[in-house]
Amino acid sequence: MAHVPGEHSPAPESAPDPVPVPVDTHCPYCSLQCGMTLRPLPPDKGAGDGQPGGVEVIERTAFPVNRGALCGKGRTAPAVLSSRVRLTEPLVRRPDSGRLEPATWEEALDRIAEGLAATGRAHGRDAVGVFGGGGLTNEKAYALGKFARVVLGTSQIDYNGRFCMSSAAAAHQRAFGLDRGLPFPLADVARTGCVVLVGSNLAETMPPALRYLTELKAAGGRLIVVDPRRTRTAEQADLHLAPRPGTDLALALGLLHLVVAEGRVDEEFVERRTSGWPEARAAAMAHWPELVERITGVPVPELRKAVTMFCDAENAMVLTARGPEQQSKGTDTVGAWINLCLATGRAGRPLSGYGCLTGQGNGQGGREHGQKADQLPGYRKLTDPAARAHVAAVWGVGPDALPGPGRSAYELLDALGRDVRALLLMGSNPLVSAPRAAHVESRLRSLDFLAVADVVLSETAALADVVLPVAQWAEETGTMTNLEGRVILRRAALTPPPGVRTDLWVLSGLAARLGWEKGFPADAEEVFEELRRASAGGPADYSGITYRRIEEEDGVFWPCPERAEETGRADAEGTEGAEKVGPHPGTPRLFLDRFATDDGRARFAPVSHRPAAEEPDAAYPVLLTTGRVLAQYQSGAQTRRVAELNEAAPGPYVQLHPLLAERLGAAEGVPIAVVSRRGRAVAPARISRDIRPDTVFMPFHWAGPGRANTVTNPALDPVSRMPEFKVCAVRLELAEG
Repeated sequence: MAHVPGEHSPAPESAPDPVPVPVDTHCPYCSLQCGMTLRPLPPDKGAGDGQPGGVEVIERTAFPVNRGALCGKGRTAPAVLSSRVRLTEPLVRRPDSGRLEPATWEEALDRIAEGLAATGRAHGRDAVGVFGGGGLTNEKAYALGKFARVVLGTSQIDYNGRFCMSSAAAAHQRAFGLDRGLPFPLADVARTGCVVLVGSNLAETMPPALRYLTELKAAGGRLIVVDPRRTRTAEQADLHLAPRPGTDLALALGLLHLVVAEGRVDEEFVERRTSGWPEARAAAMAHWPELVERITGVPVPELRKAVTMFCDAENAMVLTARGPEQQSKGTDTVGAWINLCLATGRAGRPLSGYGCLTGQGNGQGGREHGQKADQLPGYRKLTDPAARAHVAAVWGVGPDALPGPGRSAYELLDALGRDVRALLLMGSNPLVSAPRAAHVESRLRSLDFLAVADVVLSETAALADVVLPVAQWAEETGTMTNLEGRVILRRAALTPPPGVRTDLWVLSGLAARLGWEKGFPADAEEVFEELRRASAGGPADYSGITYRRIEEEDGVFWPCPERAEETGRADAEGTEGAEKVGPHPGTPRLFLDRFATDDGRARFAPVSHRPAAEEPDAAYPVLLTTGRVLAQYQSGAQTRRVAELNEAAPGPYVQLHPLLAERLGAAEGVPIAVVSRRGRAVAPARISRDIRPDTVFMPFHWAGPGRANTVTNPALDPVSRMPEFKVCAVRLELAEG
């Protein structure tokens, strides 16, 4: 590709000088987006002196979500800012050596632009794919979606947030007409009467949130935890239900059956605010308690106790996480738990309702603004002509220029090297995090061209033709949307190293090289202003949110139109007029007056239990489920580079019950091979009575022989396209070494 050096390269985004005073910002990890303050260290301190990276974390007690509390990951987050563990210059794979070697930014961006353009010319625009991440800011997610659809003209874009809460999102949309993780502030959890926590080990995945459950119990509320393992969170429960993995749908239906049988349905609420109850009721009545006990392994007395605790409370909530969602029937499973809330009148009123505990830092905002294969900014549907027209007008293109929906995340990865020949990947490590990971690795290796932008040289980045070193959370400004739907602002506190650029700068440079000199600014606030216009009038309306408001209000809850709705007022002659009521305050609590459906009613889902895509048999007699541990995060690309976290969680393991260990002849610490139809993972045995005898557990943060996702099943939910991470059939073997 002919290119004059410097011709289309925007100057690096002007990063702030080192700030002499503390800067309020947010943690780079999970969806709590805990508030923290970064305090620059004196010049004689810095990398390698206890707090690498030139800043230290101090408490920010005023932020309402975590009120100063931080987990070990947040407290040690500056360690990854160190140049010793991160990328600090572009890398290009040299044809002669086959190795990644340092390059200039000019060469790296030229190589990417030419690789993407050449693939599009040779094989069509949909031969170029884009894969994003749930940790990208709203501005980056928006710009990446726009870049894919406008500059590349491809439909092939999705993101790793598809693996996070897509089933809950689909169920939310179906039941309520709107998807926001929690339809109420997290603080409401402490004030309700009973919480049913399904498939979440909150104590390890987002420890600062555990205080809300502690406060709930201190105020006399009750906690029910549903998990096949007795986790640190389950230890806090008044009642722990331990169903067989993959049977959460049957469990929810069995509880609803008992609600009906015991006359605990809120008939007035069902009649006034819902639709579809007769069909949902009939489906639930086919799941009588004794049948549910046989399917789930949860005794009938425990089912009855759960219903009593849930229904006797004046207010109650159901909160789900990846356990019930990462299944090939995840949408229906979440729908069944929503049914339980609707039938008992525990929705659409204060201190009650259904909510999803989002996983990734911006899993919510990442799909709201354009990374998801079927959505446009503002949570608009890509197939909606009005939505296409609105967004296209903001982007300065015709609606017909926008491609249609593309493949979901796993389907996109599975198509690599065949239908999709080149891939631009930002902020994701699918070689570790995707199901059937060995197959995904082979598809990544088969690409004609792979470009990766990341903070560190992840396992996926190590396969790339070009690797770009991009700025981190403490070095750039941008917004995130946490699990409550609270839009927050992460402020830069440091200047990135000289060879590092922001993702927005990268997209601006690539767009210019591909013929789009304008429309892709590198300044985050400028991008956010355009995002506001693009989202205006959509379900996730951010048009009334500004950087200034976020700072002044400790975050703003969407939907937040630019102005509050007009209120009708009759004049002296009886003529209806309209009164402006000022800026919109944001929406901390959804659905109090009506649900976001066409008729304002919540919709029951008539769902029935069905088996997992892969049930145990003689060859693979044991169930595997996966999850996270306290000291690591997601694929571990960043946390595995922090010494303190590695000391706490140095590697993978296989948790199994003593009875299963005895049958296998395994002892504590002995290497165990977990084998499925897709591959083999090996890790030391961790023998514990805190897991069912028919189930083993592996954390998924590591690559190499202990990569749990080598064996997981990519069977997809038919609605959400969520893979079935949480249950597959395996056999166990003693492994050497």
